[in-house]
Amino acid sequence: MTTAPARSDRRISPVFLGIAAVAAVSGWAVWTDFADQPGFATFLFVTAAWVVSLCLHEYAHARTALHSGDISIGAKGYLTLNPLRYTHALLSIVLPVLFVIMGGIGLPGGAVFIERGRIRGRWRHSVISAAGPLTNVLFAVVCTAPFWLDALSGVPAAFRYALGFLALLQVTAAILNSVPVPGLDGYGVIEPWLSHSVRRQVEPFAPFGLIAVFALLWVPGVNAAFFDAVDALLRSLGVSDFDTYCGLDAYRFWQTPNEICSLNG
Repeated sequence: MTTAPARSDRRISPVFLGIAAVAAVSGWAVWTDFADQPGFATFLFVTAAWVVSLCLHEYAHARTALHSGDISIGAKGYLTLNPLRYTHALLSIVLPVLFVIMGGIGLPGGAVFIERGRIRGRWRHSVISAAGPLTNVLFAVVCTAPFWLDALSGVPAAFRYALGFLALLQVTAAILNSVPVPGLDGYGVIEPWLSHSVRRQVEPFAPFGLIAVFALLWVPGVNAAFFDAVDALLRSLGVSDFDTYCGLDAYRFWQTPNEICSLNG
């Protein structure tokens, strides 16, 4: 006998609502130039909005798993959007935020534990893994919409830069998390279609996939090629290199701001 998740298992967590409120208030402060320290307001806005997208990324995995047969999802608290209920809070929230601070890279970490044995059909397993990166794609579309819709008239420069940087994070998250490396969603999409022997050989490397990808991006040639591709994609959506650079510059409020960004702001 199976039971659907209780209503309390689906109620949105106050923790998530608090994070969303921080994003809204700090975003308003950036838009209105209300904050005494606009750089700190940008930091709060981008970080909170990034964490919101991380929560929704994991929610997409959980919700898809629920509808695919894993009814244990509700009891684990994954449908409440509470990041504190994730399997690895460090990997899920702290490390992705550190990645943003250190390298301006959006890279979600592993979080929700899905009981794959409850799910039947390879396509369902693949869709569950794909749901997270697709959420980042949706966020990227929303963040870049004012740019490709040419709807930036009257938008304050500081908010435009913050939005451009947030778009960069969503695009890099969607791309990197789609790489077919063990531990990332891209591998989860193809894993059901691999032979049992291949999966057994690859399984021990899964805990290190996220770190390996991030380490690889520290190689100058790889880093340059990756961000050239990301910048080209963002430019096609109307987001210039200047927007993302000044967004990162404002985000790192503890550093001396670039005069070029200040003059154009």
